[in-house]
Amino acid sequence: MNTQVADGARAKFTTLKGNGSDKVTILVYMCGADLESRNGMGTSDLKEMIAGVPSGNVNLLVYTGGAKRWNNTAVSSDVCQIFQVTGEGLKCLVSDDGDRTMTDPDTLTRFIDYGKENFPANRYELILWDHGGGSVSGYGYDEKHASAGSMPLSKIHSAVTASGVKFDAIGFDACLMATAENALSLSDCADYLIASEETEPGTGWYYTNWIRKLTADPGMSTLDLSKIIIDDFVSSGGSSLTLSVTDLAELSSTLSAPLSAFSAATEKEIESDYDTVSKARSDTREFASPSRIDQVDLVHFATNLGTDEGKALSDAVLSAVKYNRTSASMTNAYGLSIYFPYRNLSNVDQATGEYADLGMDESYTDCVKSFAKMEASGQAAGGGMDASSPFPMLSTGDIVVEDLLGQFLSGDPSLLGLTSADFMQDAPLSDDTARSYVESHSLETADLSWSEDADGNTVLSLTDWDQVSALEKSTFVDDGSGYIDLGLDEVYRFNDDGALIADTDDTWLAINGQPVPYYHIDTTEDGDDYTIRGRIPAMLNGTYVNLIAEFTDENPDGSITGYVTDYRDGETNTVAKSIESLNDGDVIDFVATCYDYDGNVDDEYEVGTEVTVDGGAESLVLSDVYVTEKLVLSYRLTDTYGHSVYTPSIELDNSGS
Repeated sequence: MNTQVADGARAKFTTLKGNGSDKVTILVYMCGADLESRNGMGTSDLKEMIAGVPSGNVNLLVYTGGAKRWNNTAVSSDVCQIFQVTGEGLKCLVSDDGDRTMTDPDTLTRFIDYGKENFPANRYELILWDHGGGSVSGYGYDEKHASAGSMPLSKIHSAVTASGVKFDAIGFDACLMATAENALSLSDCADYLIASEETEPGTGWYYTNWIRKLTADPGMSTLDLSKIIIDDFVSSGGSSLTLSVTDLAELSSTLSAPLSAFSAATEKEIESDYDTVSKARSDTREFASPSRIDQVDLVHFATNLGTDEGKALSDAVLSAVKYNRTSASMTNAYGLSIYFPYRNLSNVDQATGEYADLGMDESYTDCVKSFAKMEASGQAAGGGMDASSPFPMLSTGDIVVEDLLGQFLSGDPSLLGLTSADFMQDAPLSDDTARSYVESHSLETADLSWSEDADGNTVLSLTDWDQVSALEKSTFVDDGSGYIDLGLDEVYRFNDDGALIADTDDTWLAINGQPVPYYHIDTTEDGDDYTIRGRIPAMLNGTYVNLIAEFTDENPDGSITGYVTDYRDGETNTVAKSIESLNDGDVIDFVATCYDYDGNVDDEYEVGTEVTVDGGAESLVLSDVYVTEKLVLSYRLTDTYGHSVYTPSIELDNSGS
């Protein structure tokens, strides 16, 4: 733990008195959502709080709402309520605060005001409990008022500042909220931020230990308190865990200058050497990658660029993050993330609009817009929207790159499936610079074809592999009426001449012996140690989920570590917490996307045999099985602009085997 404070840091808002004389008010804003209604996670944490026996100079208040059902008899699902947590249980202070929307900033302000007026203290702590979405979508999913959306960072800030309370620490027991944008936004109303860069497990923080210790010593240092929270969280044994505490008093004074310099230097590099910036971004630790929210570790990104400005920015962040822990499988996560587009251009206008509301550094906003414009230009030149399958194999061979790019630059965002692209007009990067760069730095896909090498392998030769940022094997089953998508896996190898060797292995991942759709998420390597994660689309008791499969050097056969709810139809723009447990009696149906023979998406169907859990997640046994049907193989190539194309397909007929 780093207890040093950099020169120039502002004074802390909270002064600890010591000698047992500090009065502490902890405010937990618990938007229960489906975490509570489906899994009782809020109730579980309330029990942990009660077990901490807050008393004496420590008052713990909880504001409840946002769930259609609570798994206890104390909390109402009809109205919002305020409780005081004691060792004896929940004491109801406000039995009916109305059916308020938990993602409305006025509701949060109302709770803070209540705590300040009724439980005055010299030390205030605020914890926001629910789902989180990071820099773009912010905090909270109120399932009772889902159409209200989440609470953006700017609204969180306005809610807190409206109360006038200066907090010792603000914590997020929610996914993805340890962002530079959130930290800078809250730096004028709190001294510390405790949050996670990555998604959290549904169990979230463990409350008993730190509440008990704070009750025994209300004047304990915030860093010591944070260390207990972080250590308990990471020691829970889950995978892909992150939690950090950042000194906002320091960050507010030390980050602005290096961030501005880094942004200006990177924006210039985008104009002349976009590929280098793109590779740095592609290689950077990304969080909630299946959700494509473009949240990356700030230190890792700055370091990957290898510039003096990146080094200075990295140093500033590492100094302000006072304590950071991750699970063993989570590398290159240093405590604070930041939004930087790459996978999903549809969020750029929303993100930069939020930046304006936050007062974010304008040079960083310009950098984001310029990168997005160059990337969008490259995608337009590649043919527009990504191919969703190799049926038929899409190519720009008969299309002039200049025509496609000109169409897009003239103001037609629909080519990329975007409804708006204000960043194209607002970016400092000129149209001429984007056009010139893209025309000379594009992946040539017209000549994609398979041949046979001297060893009899089916190979694909490409002269510009340096323009490829990702390569994935795609497998489909031809069931006689169309194609069933079995997923994407990061499986590839090259011959001595640098040609891609087609992996014609006709096995695929199975659960309890039946093949299931599988999509690679990420691979983490550290020497001989590795962790590979993937998702398996399914219906769990009638709800869309992704089962999470994990393979490690210690368990190469893999296991199911839990599941994540797969929100559909705009249910929420936050990211689901992961639920680690599968319960006996849970019913699982596997789900696959199907295409007709013209390559059009037909629908999503349940495939295979329904599975009833009997023995927890351990009863779902992973293996590779021989697929005795007609298979269609292809590779998806993603270029440095994030545009994907498929190779021509290869057919394997195992139906008679």
